[in-house]
Order: sequence, then structure tokens, then C-alpha cells
Amino acid sequence: MRHRKAGRRLSRETSHRQAMLRNMVTSLFEHDRIQTTDAKAKELRPLAEKMITLAKRGDLHARRQALEIIRSPKVAQKLFNLAKEQFDGREGGYTRIIKIGPRLGDAAPISIIELLPKAGIKKDSKKSKGKAKKKQKVAETKSAAPTAGQKSVESGVDPDKELLQAPPAEEALPSTESVASAPDTEAGAGSDLVTSTVSPEEESNK
Repeated sequence: MRHRKAGRRLSRETSHRQAMLRNMVTSLFEHDRIQTTDAKAKELRPLAEKMITLAKRGDLHARRQALEIIRSPKVAQKLFNLAKEQFDGREGGYTRIIKIGPRLGDAAPISIIELLPKAGIKKDSKKSKGKAKKKQKVAETKSAAPTAGQKSVESGVDPDKELLQAPPAEEALPSTESVASAPDTEAGAGSDLVTSTVSPEEESNK
């Protein structure tokens, strides 16, 4: 029974286990994410979040405490410079563990432990990127296809003038049958009104 014995031994002695966790937390802050086994990731998480809490405090004593764990002074400087900006809106929970699956060879469960981004910022997923690309293409096609008014403007012709200058519709002409069947009233009326224009010489000859 392991009563009152917190933590995992990870099949290592104390000095070996502490050195391994120090190297892992240094790599985590250097690369923002690392891949390891589930048990190691769960042991690394509280140590990494303790370092972030020290970095948010930011005083000289906190730097000295962090440098006892973090192996590289450059990595510690990077952590203290970015901690207040990246984790200002969070009160704990600075890391997350993503399970990948069994490892080839020994089938050990593998996970990724990574630092969370700045509060309020979400990383774009593949689906959201694809939707954004589709919307952009649709907008480009709509802007590229000109309307009828745009075409007339580009050609230098006012669309309102085109409507005014349009030729009138052809009037319906009467058919030939109706013209033939209509009585020749005009001809008859003209014949009644015609008077004889005979010269006086012709009348004397008669």
C-alpha cells in the first residue's frame, strides 16, 4: 500500500526522476509542446504550471526559484517575458494534455502536452480554414462578374439612354385579305368628283 506517497516514481530513482522532469519542463517552454507518455505528462503538468505562476509574479526571487528548475537561462528569460501577456487572463490551467494513442513497439500510451494560447484567441481548425477559403472564392467570383449596368458603364454608354433610344415596337400591319375585301370607297368618291376638262376647240369640232 502506497499510503501518503504522492506522485509517480516512473521506474526511476529520485535524482534521475528530478533531472528528467527538469529537462522536460525546459523543453516544454522552449518548444511550447512536447510528446511523451501519459504518466510523464501528468507528472510534468504541475511542475510546468508552478513555473508559469513564478513567471507571472516576475520578481527577482521568483526568477531565482525558476532557475533552480529550468536548465537554460534563455528559456527562463523567454518564459518571464511572455508569461504576463500569454497567461494574464488565466488563473491556473496553463497547459493541456492531448492523448494520441499507443506507441508502436511497446504500445505505451502517448500524449502531447502543450501550453495554452492567449485567453480569447482560438486556433483556426481545418474546417474553419476551408470555410473561409470557400467564402473568399465566392466573394471573388461575385466581384469579378459585372452586371448589365456595369457593362454599359464600362463601354461608355448610359443604361438610361439605351432605354430611351431603343427602337419602338413595330405596328401591326393589316393583312392582305382585309385590304382586298375592303370596298374601294376612295376610288368611287374620286370618280364622282372628277369633272370633264374639254377644250372649246374640241367642242366646236363635235
